[in-house]
Amino acid sequence: MTSSFNKVVRSSFFVRSTFAFLLISAILFSLGGCAQIKSLFNKEDNEEQEIRLSAQTLAGKGMDEYSNAKYYKARKYFDQILDYYPFSSEAMLAQLKAADSNYYMENYQEALMLYHEFEERHPTNEAIPYVMYHIAMCHYQQIDRIDRDTSGAENAIREFSKLLRAFPNSPYSNEARARIRAANEFLVNHEYFVVEFYLRTEKYEEAETRLQYLTNTYPDATITPKARQLLKRLEAGDPPGFNLSAWFKDTLLPDWNIFTSGTDQSKLQNVKPQQ
Repeated sequence: MTSSFNKVVRSSFFVRSTFAFLLISAILFSLGGCAQIKSLFNKEDNEEQEIRLSAQTLAGKGMDEYSNAKYYKARKYFDQILDYYPFSSEAMLAQLKAADSNYYMENYQEALMLYHEFEERHPTNEAIPYVMYHIAMCHYQQIDRIDRDTSGAENAIREFSKLLRAFPNSPYSNEARARIRAANEFLVNHEYFVVEFYLRTEKYEEAETRLQYLTNTYPDATITPKARQLLKRLEAGDPPGFNLSAWFKDTLLPDWNIFTSGTDQSKLQNVKPQQ
């Protein structure tokens, strides 16, 4: 009986010892695992802190790339400032130069969004005339062919006009006036193009109506004298016929420089398109 009792005691001790060993092992493994996980996260945090540059450094790198016309790289630095340091003193510069970078990469919609955000957030900033000018230019640069959408010209005229009303003596005023005239010429040329379509399809009454609208709405446009001559022929029942192509030339967006002050008005004829 004593032998049996001893066996039971040894068996019980073995079970308790094994359980204790497993429990201690589990605790040690858990602690070690936590330490490893904590070490892993700390390592990632440390690496992120090492990789993430200060706002001032990012601004410097961004401006270096921007100055060398590397707008894609520049925008990435400016975007990092806006993402990581939105309330820093460099954020205002980053927003403006990110807009400029998009503008020069011809990402006009993205540039417009950033320019408008800057205008809304900093309405009294000294850069507002510059921002308004570039908002207008984003639309101006999207002026398409005369047989397509005219909203680029219409929006450009509206935005340049806003700039002139708000800052009539800004460094951009003369250019704004000239580009407004060029955009207006584009709209006139669009109307004239529609007249050509009506004539080619022998819709003479519609062509007359369009020419009357053109001459009344844009009396000082470059093409208006020619439009009046064509209108007289239509009213007299003498449409151009096979010589129609002679009436429709150089009807694209003209070079805005032609409309700056002091330009010889004779150069307005047969102008070449330029943006």
